[in-house]
Amino acid sequence: MKKILIIDDDPTIRKYLTNLFKDNGYAPTVAENAGQAWDLLSADSFDLITLDLDMPGEWGTRFFSKLDQDKDKKNIPVIVISGMSDNEYAIPKAVASLTKPFDQKKLLKIVRDVLK
Repeated sequence: MKKILIIDDDPTIRKYLTNLFKDNGYAPTVAENAGQAWDLLSADSFDLITLDLDMPGEWGTRFFSKLDQDKDKKNIPVIVISGMSDNEYAIPKAVASLTKPFDQKKLLKIVRDVLK
């Protein structure tokens, strides 16, 4: 089962994504912020990350920059899911960028394509 790390400070989005991924055969894990995400990434491996940009503490762009510099983790595909407009420009290396509210079918298609 493919493992997805959901990084978002919004509990509603975390719950929604968790249920969406579980219902579609994935194993989701959630982090409320970048610090929690690093702890989880240190303890386990993930096949995909969904990343919010605007979070308290460390922003998603800074988290991605650190991820991209880590030789063991930089190849994990990242999907940006953010309420910020123009978020597709924030992390050009992301496999996709979606703006909240997002289309769940579009998200699932991207996840399936990335995790084939």
